Amino acid sequence: MYRLIGTVKSRALRPLWLLEELGVPFDHDPAGPQSDAARAASPSGKIPVLLVDGTAITDSTAILTYLADRHGAFTHPAGTLERAQQDSLTQMILDELDACLWTAARHSFALPEEMRLPAIKEALKWEFARSLDALTARIEGPFLMGDTMTIPDIIATHCGGWAIGAKFPVENEMFRAYLARMRQRPAFKRASAR
Repeated sequence: MYRLIGTVKSRALRPLWLLEELGVPFDHDPAGPQSDAARAASPSGKIPVLLVDGTAITDSTAILTYLADRHGAFTHPAGTLERAQQDSLTQMILDELDACLWTAARHSFALPEEMRLPAIKEALKWEFARSLDALTARIEGPFLMGDTMTIPDIIATHCGGWAIGAKFPVENEMFRAYLARMRQRPAFKRASAR
C-alpha cells in the first residue's frame, strides 16, 4: 500500500488526485511541510512524499511519473514520441506556470521578509498569462494531449487552481473551460475533499 504525506493545500493534491483516478488503495497523512511526519520521511521536510515499501519518493512530478508508469495509466510508454510530447508539456507547465506561482509565493511568505520583493508579482502575473496562452494553444482535445488524460493535465489543473487562489489572471476562456471540466472529475473532487 502507498502512503502519501502532504496536505491537500499543496502540490500533494497532484498525487492524491492521481491515486484517486487509479483507484488503488493508499493511506493519506495530511501533514504539512516541516512537520514531524514530513521530516521523518524526507530530510528536507518538504511535501509531498510517497512512501513505497519503505522507500520515499519526493517531488510531486516524480511521484506522478512513478505512479503512472507503475500502473500503466495516465501516461504514454517511455521511449515513444507520445511520451516525449507528454514530457515536453510537463516541463513547459513546470517551467512556465508552476515556476511563476512558486516564485510569487516565495516573495509572499516563504522567503525571509527582508528578502521579499513584492513588486516582482506583477511581472510574474504578466508572464503567467502569456504562458497560459501558449499552453492553451497546445490543447488537442478534451485533454492537453487529445482524448487521453495524462500527467500534464493534473499539473496544469493544479496550477490553474493555485493561480486563482493567488489572484493571478486566468482570463483565457479556453483554459477556464478546460479547468472547469477537469475540476468536475469525481477523482479530483474526492482528492480535494481530503
